[in-house]
Amino acid sequence: MSKRSVVVLDYGSGNLRSAQRALERVGAEVEVTADPAAAAAADGLVVPGVGAYEACMAGLRAIDGEKIIADRLAAGRPVLGVCVGMQILFARGVEFGVESVGCAQWPGAVTQLDAPVIPHMGWNVVEAPAKSTLFRGIDDATRFYFVHSYAAQAWEGDPAAQLTWATHHVRFLAAVEDGALSATQFHPEKSGDAGAALLGNWLEELG
Repeated sequence: MSKRSVVVLDYGSGNLRSAQRALERVGAEVEVTADPAAAAAADGLVVPGVGAYEACMAGLRAIDGEKIIADRLAAGRPVLGVCVGMQILFARGVEFGVESVGCAQWPGAVTQLDAPVIPHMGWNVVEAPAKSTLFRGIDDATRFYFVHSYAAQAWEGDPAAQLTWATHHVRFLAAVEDGALSATQFHPEKSGDAGAALLGNWLEELG
């Protein structure tokens, strides 16, 4: 079988090269680009993201990234959001009392974790559903690497979506699998063998 092609969307945010290396490790042919045609043609699109919600949205709008994501999903083509790249898929984000408009692929808001220590930084376990594709074959005790102060803490989307939760004083969404659109709040590219297994599972579903 030929290698699956993946575009890591370059809109000025995210661990682009780390994501590229992690995907190449599991057998993908990876291009880091903002080119809409390449993003449309690839078997999979990864939307990374670090930093502030509004800053990521500004970078995304600058390359018409919302349309790139929306067009792929309208065609049933897989997209994977990572960290803030997951957060911006929701309708809005609230940081420092300022509300920002997101891509609105999912309803609901991303808000600050009500925890005594933030950011939530380091390794943590997750609670994945039995029917999850991303976590197929991954042990419940496996830890993934998180760095964030904000998260989606409720789900208002399709009840059929596969939801994975984690806890840092409060429960929050660690991953969502909703048709062609998937996302993780943690960083698979920083999660060693566990992250590689998850990316490998996602790669297997492309095409």
